[in-house]
Amino acid sequence: MGICLEVWGDYALFTRPEMKAERVSYDMMTPSAARGLVESIFWHPGLSWIIDRIHVCKPLQFTNLRRNEVKATVSARTAKTVMERGSGSLYLATSEEIQQRAALLLQDVHYVIEAHFVLTDRAAPTDNPGKFQDIVKRRIHRGQCYHAPYFGCREFPAHFQWCQELPPCPPELQGQRDLGWMLWDMDYSDPQEIRPLFFRAVLQDGVLTVPTRDSGEVRG
Repeated sequence: MGICLEVWGDYALFTRPEMKAERVSYDMMTPSAARGLVESIFWHPGLSWIIDRIHVCKPLQFTNLRRNEVKATVSARTAKTVMERGSGSLYLATSEEIQQRAALLLQDVHYVIEAHFVLTDRAAPTDNPGKFQDIVKRRIHRGQCYHAPYFGCREFPAHFQWCQELPPCPPELQGQRDLGWMLWDMDYSDPQEIRPLFFRAVLQDGVLTVPTRDSGEVRG
């Protein structure tokens, strides 16, 4: 049971985790970002989405942008101290904590996501693949979502529709292109130690084939 979802937008930022101060985007959408986008349209505890392929339908274009960000966070330790003392501030004044950071974004992005789902042990006895397939198709065709889908950051919204026909591969992306190590997804098997997983991303004629978790290509 799968879907073919066409998504596009003006900007995208799929942040590389190795970059610390400034945000730098991967060359294209990551599998974890694609999964999050699909889940924004339809999520259910009884199913788990698996990304199969991501088609890049437009040439890779980068642009620079300076963004206002808040440099501080309210930590659990601060909250505990305020609770014990009975006084203190549990808010951030953005005018005092704001700072500008440069970001290297993707511009004018267009992808097609091929994905399928599998049932989990949290599925109810009345849940079945056909039921979920009908629901997700109906939601995509109607433009329904639980929250607005986005490309990496919430300020970069994504438009979506059911893909009727795969767009042709841009001439610039024909052939093979090695994109290096890319974030596959986060490993939540141990809630006390959530680990990132990576794989070697290779774009073949504009198509990124995503390996499965047990393929041997995904590494922690």
